Amino acid sequence: MSIAALIAWIIAAGGGFVLLGTWIAKGGIRAPRTSHFPPAVIFGHFALAAAGLVVWIIYLIVDSSMLAWIALGLLVLVALLGFTMFVRWIPSYQARRTVTAAADAGGPGAATAAETAPAEQHFPVVVVGAHGLLALATVVLVLLSALGVGGS
Repeated sequence: MSIAALIAWIIAAGGGFVLLGTWIAKGGIRAPRTSHFPPAVIFGHFALAAAGLVVWIIYLIVDSSMLAWIALGLLVLVALLGFTMFVRWIPSYQARRTVTAAADAGGPGAATAAETAPAEQHFPVVVVGAHGLLALATVVLVLLSALGVGGS
């Protein structure tokens, strides 16, 4: 169970890297900011997830139940930040169709709408969904491992 949690965590982190890279590349931290995601939330989510993963790897090496619970606590904070970003992303996802339609029509303001679109509007939907599902699986697997279900 612990190794399955590690694998799920690493794959979820890979999706997170894709989303973070997209957000940065599309202007998420440039001024003037159009993103609905404060940089502190994005980078806090990333930093806590990375710290939790390091704690989980150390837990796997030394097999200390306290480390498993610390990793779970960090993971819960990561999940709360992730859910906050997901809720803030949904309107951007819905608005993407409007921006895409305006750009395709080539009407007045089409270029302006595409240029000022929030960075998170460029997230691949499949990556967002897979990242969220893998994160949920990771939380469940880490919880079960911390409880001692299925051995270490």
